[in-house]
Formats: sequence, structure tokens, C-alpha cells
Amino acid sequence: MHYSAEKLTEEKVFKDPVHRYVHVRDRVIWDLVGTREFQRLRRIKQLGTTFLTFHGAEHSRFNHSLGVYEIVRRIIDDVFAGRPEWNNDDRLLTLVAALLHDLGHGPFSHSFEKVFDFDHEDFTRAIILGNTEVNAILTKVSPDFPDKVAEVIAKTSEKKLVVSLISSQIDADRMDYLQRDAYFTGVSYGQFDMERILRVMRPKEDQVVIKKSGMHAVEDYIMSRYQMYWQVYFHPVSRSAEVILTKILHRAKQLFEENYTFKYRPVHFDSFFTNQVSLEDYLKLDEAVMLFYFQSWQEESDPILSDLCMRFVNRNLFKYAEFDPAKEYKKLAELTGLFVKAGIDPEYYLVVDSSSDLPYDFYRPGEEEERLPIHLLMKNGDLRELSRESEIVDAISGKRRTDHKLYFPADILLDDASNKTIKSQIRGLLEIESLE
Repeated sequence: MHYSAEKLTEEKVFKDPVHRYVHVRDRVIWDLVGTREFQRLRRIKQLGTTFLTFHGAEHSRFNHSLGVYEIVRRIIDDVFAGRPEWNNDDRLLTLVAALLHDLGHGPFSHSFEKVFDFDHEDFTRAIILGNTEVNAILTKVSPDFPDKVAEVIAKTSEKKLVVSLISSQIDADRMDYLQRDAYFTGVSYGQFDMERILRVMRPKEDQVVIKKSGMHAVEDYIMSRYQMYWQVYFHPVSRSAEVILTKILHRAKQLFEENYTFKYRPVHFDSFFTNQVSLEDYLKLDEAVMLFYFQSWQEESDPILSDLCMRFVNRNLFKYAEFDPAKEYKKLAELTGLFVKAGIDPEYYLVVDSSSDLPYDFYRPGEEEERLPIHLLMKNGDLRELSRESEIVDAISGKRRTDHKLYFPADILLDDASNKTIKSQIRGLLEIESLE
């Protein structure tokens, strides 16, 4: 039997709090899970700094990747199997792409990416195509199989139906992370009737569509996503932790460039700070390593790096105020000047952070980025774009919500041991009277 079709002697299962069990019968999938590159995902949190707001959010990219695989497995093995529109020759490709879609995420994901100007999808591709254990397994399937998997994840594959299962406005990735993140943060916003959605999914030539009878379950899913973004993913306390994390990395990079003598030299960051990152360097850096440095850097002689690390490690985060950059740019300039006068570096201690989300959109010709809409399959076989049938979805379609906040260290501003008059002016502008 060829490796691609090989089954395990006995089915393996992972006990999962969201899907109850994750089932593995394919030898290729089982071998991929065991690779060092996939096991690394155990050391990357799914929600970055959110554990400092919701203490249960300690789950990993490993958990989530298995969950996405399981949802896709159920769709193609239970719902699509036997349907003429589904080509079962794409089964293994779809399962592997689902399992590996987040393989390139770095520690603390998006904060890390912003500082070093990385894209985790580039590293996902590099792991799949490079000299890795994952690549060795994929190549055993066929010499061009790694390229096919990478193309699906990059959304450049000609197999649009396979791509839409993993990356679209209603895909296995979103369906898993909404439920998983809701479970581990302890909120109810991310719950929706996934069982119903899976039952009414249908394969079409280039995308997954939903039977009209399942429209209300999809409405529920979209509203769940909207609530999760604003109640969990964009929570201002989590964003405060992200701001501090970002500033720690910026400060360490600046000190490195100034030839500062670290007590704990960031050897794991050398290639990152010099823009010479190899794939091996990238794979060695996980959250455990970063937290070791943050813990150690609390003892550095540089007061900014030391303070920021103490704040992150001990959860003494920045406070925040609502901020409208269009109307309050003069206020920001005034605050910046006052911070400098007070001896507080505004580069690290006065930060504007923005959050933005588009809960659902449909493709409009001429736009830069094509957004494949969710289509409903009508009884007569026609397809109708979701917002044309759903008043709820129509009400939020194309409406981007953006939020801006100004972050600052309230404890320093409330300490009148020095620069009392200036700090009083700052507090007046920020309208802060206490730490509460």
C-alpha cells in the first residue's frame, strides 16, 4: 500500500474539550503530528497575551490545529463523502493543509510579527518546503505534495473548494477558534450551532455553500465572531499587555544596536535583531524562551527594559483612555511634550493602539482584496449571497468598526515624588485620578 493511503492499525484519538475527540486513522497525519515542527506549536499560545486578562486562555496553537483538522475531517468524510461535486482524491491534501495551516506562527504571534515585520504564513511555507521533518513526510506522499499543501495554505491553489474549507468567511479555522477560545476564556459569545452548519454545508466547484435552511445557524456564527472580537480578542487589557510586549522587543533591539552590554545577552534574538533569521533560528524561539529573557531582563541596568519586563512578568500593565486620533492629535502632541518634561520616554510609555474588524463582507468588483462571500443554496439550485437573504447580516455587511486607545503607566503618573506639577497636568489631560 502506498504511504498516502496507509492507515494506522488502530485509530488514534486525542481527547478534546471542544470536539470531544480528534480522530486519526491516516498514517501521514499521525506522522505529521509527531514532527518537531508540529510539536513546537504546544509552546505557542493560541491567544498570545490574552491569558493576562482571561486566566484560562492558556491553550496552544497545537490544540487549535488539531481542532481545525477534526472539523475538516468530519466535513469531507461525513458530509461531502459520495457527493459528485467532491473529489475524494483531494482528501489527504485537505486534511494535511488543515492540520498545518498555523505551522509558522511565532511566539506571541501577532505582536512578534509586528516588531520584526514577519508574516507567519511565509514561515509556514518555509517549514513545509524546507529541510524539515514535515517536508520529509510530505515528500514521501509525492515529490510535489509539499508545494500543493503550501499553495492551499497560501490560497494560491487552483483547488478553490479545498482552500475555502480552510480559509474563507465560514471555514474550519474560524469555527474551531471561536469555540475553543470561548471555552478557554470562559465566555459564551463564541458558541454557535456548528453541528447544524456542518449538516447544511455543500460542496460546489469553487467553494463551500450553505443550504438556505441553515441560514439562521450562519447568522448565529457571524454574530458570535463579532462578539468574540470585541469582547475577547480586542479586550483593552490584553492589548495593554501586547503593547508592553511589543515595547520590550523594541527596547531590546534598540539596546542591541547601541552595543549595550546585557547581563543576559539575547543570543536567541541575535539573528532577529540583525535581520538574518534562518528557519532554524525561528523554530528555536518559542514563548518559553522569550519568557526566560523577560524574567532575566528585570535585572538589567537599563531602566526602561527592566521596568517593562517587570510590568509584563508581574502583570502591572498600562492603563488606557479612549482616544480619537482625528480630533485629539493636538492633545497627543501636548501629552508627548509633557511626558518628555517629566522624564518619561513617550516612545515607550505613551502608546496609541488601534483595533479594527470587519465581521462580514461580500465581494465588490474593483476592491483590492477579494472577499469570497458566503452563498446560500436555494431550493431551486440557485446561489444567493448571504446578506441578500439575511436582514441581520445585511445590517453589518461591509461595516468596519475601529477603536483607538491611548496607553500609559498610571502608577508613574500618580507618583508625585518628582515632577509633581507636570504629572498633575498630564493627569488632567488623561482624566485619571486613581489606579481604579
